[in-house]
Amino acid sequence: MRASRATERTAVAVVGIGCAFPGASNPGEFWERLLSGTDSVSVVPGDRFDIAEHYSCDPREPGKTVSRHGGFLTDAYAFDAGFFGISPAEAAEMDPQQRLLLQVAWESLEDAGLRPSSLAGSRTGVFVGQATADYDEVHRPLDGQTTVRGAAGRRLRAVTAGRVSYAMDLRGPSIVLDTACSSSLVAVHAARQSLLTGESDLALAGGVNLILSPQDAIVYSQSGMLSADGRCKFADASGDGFVRGEGVGMVVLKRLPDALRDGDPVRALLLGTAVCNDGRGSGLLLKPPNRVRSPRSRRPARRRASRRAGRLRGGARHGNAGR
Repeated sequence: MRASRATERTAVAVVGIGCAFPGASNPGEFWERLLSGTDSVSVVPGDRFDIAEHYSCDPREPGKTVSRHGGFLTDAYAFDAGFFGISPAEAAEMDPQQRLLLQVAWESLEDAGLRPSSLAGSRTGVFVGQATADYDEVHRPLDGQTTVRGAAGRRLRAVTAGRVSYAMDLRGPSIVLDTACSSSLVAVHAARQSLLTGESDLALAGGVNLILSPQDAIVYSQSGMLSADGRCKFADASGDGFVRGEGVGMVVLKRLPDALRDGDPVRALLLGTAVCNDGRGSGLLLKPPNRVRSPRSRRPARRRASRRAGRLRGGARHGNAGR
């Protein structure tokens, strides 16, 4: 939590948190599940799709998935439309991801001790990572005709961030980013950059994901990417793929000097972030990261944080949970 005077100028504070993950409707419940080591993986619930129609234990069977499991939210469709001034007709057309994000964004501001109404007209940015939009696929009208309301609610991902900005009258950037599995992290990076350039004075950053269709699971399974038993075994010889999951998370970010000035609760500090791509170093989609180039992507973040590699106490690795 400490920052030197040199890094304090570029440090960004996490002043609020909101989330909904499998088995946990808020950060406190999520923390308790982590402490207790509770397994939140389950069989695909019936309100998503009938997994029996799409499952096969044979990974070679076309049009089927070997995975019957995932991490799922308890009630992905619950939404108090009236609270946000949204009509029932419009709410029915909205991707549940938009609904969840609205609710969690509001909760994250409350966690920060901020009244959302006090931010109206402010330079508050909204940065959302979103890689899927299953709702349009499963709720598209049978005649194929889509209204403007339907397109905004189901198909246009840009509207996901726009919903939050519109509901709270926020005047900063409102951006949806899709970088697949890293979408939420890149959203946080973009939010930090916006704060440090003065483009935003406050930022909401996070991501959302719901699994409403079996199609992506089938594609991943046919590519050998999904675990058949619903368990990730990262970096293990028995690793056979990853397990899909749902969730929504949001953090409220503020420049550290501003947070200290305003007496905001500082949950954590972002001292440095960086984004890069492997180019042709590994592969377009499925190959593991290039071992030579991966460290190069971390050096800019360490420089910005004024941290040497030897001072880092831990790290995180990402992969497809294969061998």
